[in-house]
Amino acid sequence: MDVNYHIPSFTDHYSLNLLLIDYMKDNPDRFRDGVRIASVFGAFAGSMWNGGRSVAGKYEPKMTELILKEYNKRGIPLRFTFTNPVLEEKHLSDGPCNEILKMADNGLNEVIVMSPILEQYIRENYPNYKITSSTCKQIRDMDDLNAELDKPYSLVVIDYNWNNKFDQLEQIKDKARCEILVNACCQPNCPRRGKHYTEIGKFQINVCNVAKSNLAVGDIVRDPFECEFMNYHIYMSNKFSTHISPESIEKDYIPMGFNQFKLEGRTMGDMDMLEMYVYYLVKPEYKDLVRFELLKYLTGGIKYFNIFPRG
Repeated sequence: MDVNYHIPSFTDHYSLNLLLIDYMKDNPDRFRDGVRIASVFGAFAGSMWNGGRSVAGKYEPKMTELILKEYNKRGIPLRFTFTNPVLEEKHLSDGPCNEILKMADNGLNEVIVMSPILEQYIRENYPNYKITSSTCKQIRDMDDLNAELDKPYSLVVIDYNWNNKFDQLEQIKDKARCEILVNACCQPNCPRRGKHYTEIGKFQINVCNVAKSNLAVGDIVRDPFECEFMNYHIYMSNKFSTHISPESIEKDYIPMGFNQFKLEGRTMGDMDMLEMYVYYLVKPEYKDLVRFELLKYLTGGIKYFNIFPRG
């Protein structure tokens, strides 16, 4: 059975992700059985509909086209994190988001949604896209979760608080369409998670409006939101009860019928994300070698890196 991983940031981790994808193709024996990169999620700068993590900057069509081409020619879908929870009808006409969906409308790329009004808009105007239901919905009731799976979603990313609660996970009626966030940095039952998504959504709209003006991002008035867990790395968050190890994925989750797994890390640095990939994807006996070679290629411009544009 394929073990499908959905990995973060087709922009911020652009070179690292393409390097990983090509390296996995060339060295399949070094990776855990069945693992594959099923998609890369994130958003381009200027995407007002983006949620979950903020993305600053102006929309750049040529860079968008280049990044889209590099992933798609490898058969890797981009999944747009259009999960802003505070969208209104007036935001549906946003130019960059509509242009991105038109550019990427080739039957391969996908969208993750939270807002009902945006979901309806995309279904009506861009019917070729597979649509995933976001973990940002924070569905904590089993009946509600199974009802979500009755809807026409390609996948449903379940709330991380279900992780490792196997008696409850057994009650999910369509496990093959559940995507599980295995490396959440949030504390279990985080009381601020919903508010955090809301503040990020507001900030994202402001960032995009500022990008169309002469203001700087620093001029945006933002409600303060600090969380100590935002900077946790894998060897800190793996102490949480919600953490799922690669061994547990193989021993527990795959036999149960789950085979879709999400690695968060859009705002992590490349070195943190590299360690995450080694931790989850690589066979134990090859971890040091793979880590060393990927780091060498990534920083030294050797063999793989020279096919990617710098900067």
